[in-house]
Amino acid sequence: MLINIEVQISNQGLHPITEKISAEISKRPTSEGLCTLFLQHTSASLLIQENYDDSARRDLENWLNRLVPEDDSIYTHTLEGPDDMPAHIKAMLTATQISIPFASGRLLLGTWQGIYLWEHRYSITNRNIIMHLSID
Repeated sequence: MLINIEVQISNQGLHPITEKISAEISKRPTSEGLCTLFLQHTSASLLIQENYDDSARRDLENWLNRLVPEDDSIYTHTLEGPDDMPAHIKAMLTATQISIPFASGRLLLGTWQGIYLWEHRYSITNRNIIMHLSID
């Protein structure tokens, strides 16, 4: 089963999407299986990360921004602005696809785990996620 999920993004950073994904899973209370999420973009990514303390998100964002700085003189792909090539590199270093098991209408995430869309660009945009549910 394929489900298209659109996420409105207003700025760079980690954006929680667990509730949006969980809402789709909850519509299948008697099913169990695997939820695969695929992000249809090359300048953003998906990840599972701590959802309890916001400082973990800020530290991750700061670390990756330090690892992949903007305005590096080696970048030649600069047509869409100084955040474009760094966004592609950040997406390459992270992931555009993740899988999470589910059962009884809920994702089987750990206690402090959440699902995030990591936007690597500054501009306001819509991001599309394809959700594939493999149901047993």
